[in-house]
Amino acid sequence: MSDGAGEATAQGAAPVRRGAVAFIFVTILLDMLALGVIMPILPKLIESFVDNDTAHAARIFGLFGTAWALMQFVFSPLLGALSDRFGRRPVVLLSNFGLAADYVLMALAPSLLWLFVGRVISGITSASISTAFAYIADITPPERRAAVFGRIGAAFGAGFILGPALGGLLGDIDPRLPFWASAALSFANALYGLFVLPESLAPDKRAPFRWRSASPVGALRLLRSNAMLAALSVVNFIAQVAHVVLPSTFVLYATYRYGWDSKTVGLTLAMVGICAMVVQGLAIGAIVRVLGERNALLFGLCCGALGFLVLGSAPTGPLSWIGIPILALWGISGAASQALMTRLVAPDQQGQLQGATASVQSVSQLVGPFLFTLTFSYFIGASAPLHLPGAPFLLAAMLMVVCVAIAVRTLVTRTVS
Repeated sequence: MSDGAGEATAQGAAPVRRGAVAFIFVTILLDMLALGVIMPILPKLIESFVDNDTAHAARIFGLFGTAWALMQFVFSPLLGALSDRFGRRPVVLLSNFGLAADYVLMALAPSLLWLFVGRVISGITSASISTAFAYIADITPPERRAAVFGRIGAAFGAGFILGPALGGLLGDIDPRLPFWASAALSFANALYGLFVLPESLAPDKRAPFRWRSASPVGALRLLRSNAMLAALSVVNFIAQVAHVVLPSTFVLYATYRYGWDSKTVGLTLAMVGICAMVVQGLAIGAIVRVLGERNALLFGLCCGALGFLVLGSAPTGPLSWIGIPILALWGISGAASQALMTRLVAPDQQGQLQGATASVQSVSQLVGPFLFTLTFSYFIGASAPLHLPGAPFLLAAMLMVVCVAIAVRTLVTRTVS
């Protein structure tokens, strides 16, 4: 898609675009909020099914998480390909209605099996987030995509902050109430979109549906179709693996090294979310305008490496907080990378691209937890050659340095049309 074509689209449908961007923002916010609401209560609900055996519940919870990530891996490219064939609107709306029905199922689940089925369905329907990003690529000129992707990304931070807090409050009233709340949020969003969301992909720009391109393997073929696209995909994958260090080990690390209680950990995570929201919602557009997409990508990756270095080496809790705003600037790289990648595929491949990207990211959710929890366990154990509790974060910093090296080599030697 040329810049001129993008401008024409923007000028011809400005009011629709603003309303549509707002809807996509709300869609992702409510999706993340709904997921966040059940985060603090789902482990406790699982415990109730296994006679409050915490060790058994932890294993089951891990299985639930793996199943969810596998569904993302399989269905993100499928939903992306379907949106390239039938349009973005029906995929987004059906996924929202499906997510609402799924939360009702989990609220009523009489056994672990039904709860597991609900979690599988949740992984499938949440895969529509990739379609939401394809919608943004359809309606936004290429030079403005990084800023808009950044604002949409702020919805993740908002959901990360508000969801668990709301879930904890509702869960204290009734363990099933957070599921009903999540169902109501998803259903309300689906109804809103049913009446206000226009289609973004014109019929003449749609692609035939092919099972070959709708599978995870087919999605990887698209990412390998262009050398720069392949390199950026590798950078995204490694960076996503590094990101997993936060949800997988941060609570264990902060409790072990700094002696924090749950309140301090919760407030620190809220700080992470607030800083991410500020960067994603307010800073990305200005920084990309000043630096350009390529330099913004490199700047963000360097901030990610430095932020993890601070978190892993800070001897006290307050000093570790210095790393949080630095790490938040890493979010610039994600928006810049997405904007660059959307320039490298045709309009009828945007859904496939976003599905492929989400599928690759889901693999990081399978790899990362084992990598960082085992690293943490080893370096605080008696057999470690060096007692190094911050090892997982130092490893994440090293992964980010690898990302910087690949990105420099790619962006210096290749161009984006």
